[in-house]
Amino acid sequence: MRRPHRTVPSPRDPSAPTALGNLSAELNRFVGRENELVRLAQLLEESRLVTMVGVGGVGKTRCATRIAALLEKRYCDGVWMAELSAIHDPELLEHALIDALGLTDHTSRPPRTTLVEHLAGRRLLLVLDGFEHLVDACAGLVRELLRRAPGLRVLAVGRLPLELDGELTFPLAPMTDEDAMLLFAERAAAVRPDFRLTDDNRATTLELCRRLDGIPLALELAAGRLRALSTAQVLQRLDDRFRLLTGSSRSAQARHQTLRTAIGWSHELCAPEQRLLWARLSVFAGQFDLEAVEYICSGADLPAESVLDVLSALLAQSVVLREDAAHGTRYRMLDTVREYGAEWLAATDDTDRLRRRHRDWFLGLATWCELDWFSQRQGEVAARAGSELPNLRRAIEYSLESPGEAHLAQYLAGTLWFLWVGCGRLSEGRHWLDHVLEEDTPYDSSRLKALWVLGYVAVLQGDAVGAVASLQECRDAAERADDATALAYAVHRQGCLALVTDDLARAKELLEDALRRYQELGELNSNVLMGQVELAMAVGFHGDLDGAATICEEVREICEDHGERWTLSYALYVLAFAALQRDRPDRARELLGQSLTISHAFHDLLGSVLALELLALVTAIEGDAAEAAVLQGAADRIWPSVGLPLFGSAYYGQPRVRCAELARRELGDERYASGLRAGGQLDPDAAVARALASGPEDRRETTARLPGTLPGPGKTRRPAASRTSGRGGPERW
Repeated sequence: MRRPHRTVPSPRDPSAPTALGNLSAELNRFVGRENELVRLAQLLEESRLVTMVGVGGVGKTRCATRIAALLEKRYCDGVWMAELSAIHDPELLEHALIDALGLTDHTSRPPRTTLVEHLAGRRLLLVLDGFEHLVDACAGLVRELLRRAPGLRVLAVGRLPLELDGELTFPLAPMTDEDAMLLFAERAAAVRPDFRLTDDNRATTLELCRRLDGIPLALELAAGRLRALSTAQVLQRLDDRFRLLTGSSRSAQARHQTLRTAIGWSHELCAPEQRLLWARLSVFAGQFDLEAVEYICSGADLPAESVLDVLSALLAQSVVLREDAAHGTRYRMLDTVREYGAEWLAATDDTDRLRRRHRDWFLGLATWCELDWFSQRQGEVAARAGSELPNLRRAIEYSLESPGEAHLAQYLAGTLWFLWVGCGRLSEGRHWLDHVLEEDTPYDSSRLKALWVLGYVAVLQGDAVGAVASLQECRDAAERADDATALAYAVHRQGCLALVTDDLARAKELLEDALRRYQELGELNSNVLMGQVELAMAVGFHGDLDGAATICEEVREICEDHGERWTLSYALYVLAFAALQRDRPDRARELLGQSLTISHAFHDLLGSVLALELLALVTAIEGDAAEAAVLQGAADRIWPSVGLPLFGSAYYGQPRVRCAELARRELGDERYASGLRAGGQLDPDAAVARALASGPEDRRETTARLPGTLPGPGKTRRPAASRTSGRGGPERW
């Protein structure tokens, strides 16, 4: 049979520049489906919303990933995939999309607003995979995004349509006989390298593929059995023993029966301990690692020392998939396989016990991560906590669902402060903190911690009203309960609020009080060091540069001793501030480069934008007003994701004001505005790369010139107006 002429674009050349987006690399070769890919490409040209529907296991995700990779050059702002199957709470839908798009939003505005503003001026393809359990919430969100973002196209992937105006539905059928045989043969060769389609086995293979209705998941499970069986034996076992294995109802769709039969057949061929582990693995959301499996899934009937061997057997049978990441080897199960395991777990009446063990493991993990955040493993902690977020969410949900255990949800939400604050997840952190504190629990240490963390998040979001309420509640309750630790943190965060609202005298008083309390408690961690940095900001803004530098040099020494990086970035910012005030722009640039590198690595938008604005001022002082305007424009683009620029603070806002004065004086209003527009077209990665470039030539190579804007950096080299001399406060900018 001749295949139709291919009209789908080829995948990108590996030597070409990396495209925008978050598509995962394919781990094995995509087989067949050429007609389907052609049709999908046509539909995505005809409509801004295409929904691919089909039974679980029919290959929707793989097909969507493939067409997205083939079409990514058509979308100048990239192709982005959001996997929604692990999201159970509709309120987390927007947060999942924010994560998938790589956004960081520190503000208190609704996450939907963040999505709309990000997508409004962009041309991209958004793939929503596994939405059917959230269909109503997803339909409402997609409707609004499409209405507000004219350059957006959506490929939804699930078991039913969204039923929106303009939606084109593409039912993904099982594979043709030819494609099914090719897929089976390729996957079989992966486990038996000598396997080939021959005249001797072709008829048997064809019959097997037809018995499995051409469903890719069923075919791959069957191929995995060729380690021990011949194709004929696989067919015989399927045909004679397992057709109705799962006992699905007679009214169920035939293809659902076939898929469940294939999964059930694979399940039946597993050894008892393999079936047991399969069922227990269903409590995980998203990925998991070996250590978690050994703790959560082991028991008298499955010793921990045997878990690796049993897991390896499930890997060999394609029940579990392996995924290697920068922070280690991880595993996952396809949704359909996980659902099957969950049904068996429920049948053994063991679901609650396993979910509790799952929750307890992730309570321990969160505790370990918080402690290890203050160490040289801080980057590893950030990556680990980010990858475990689906499981951490499930742990919070279980605690809220369990009578009398809401305090554990509060503990988890509070303990994860470093993930919310240090790793750019303020919006989701605010969601969970508000949610867990709605539960009526005693004012124990867990509730008090959740309160001060909520106050901290609110401060960074620019929500002074919310911050005052939660911090005062925490302080009053801590005093009644004689909880010195919670009281110290509440006082500290009240000082932080005073700092960003320009009440320097009160900020200094409260921060010094908090630091005394920390010292009495013997408390030393990233929060304590951040309190010192905030005190340095307060005294530095007030004009005591020597005092500010002394504090931050001490902080830097402690950070280097412990391997702490996140707080160090803010200490470096203050040291750069002092260096610039002392007429040392070269030293300020060096310090800000280190600060910006760290903040950007942690997705800390606040630290990044502060460093970027101060770098813009340094650039203006060095005489490159055109480049300063571009950097300021890049910072202006980031600020809406942080909150009101500089929280409305006159002290934090001085670098921007001074940079604008110098650059506008040199360039004139029109060219200065043009530079701002050019910088506003840089995404955060490009802006940081440009800011960190060591000189004009490097910056020119880092970012291509944008048409209709300024000439490349380095074109205005006349010295900028010198600053006023003398010592003093922020008016010296």
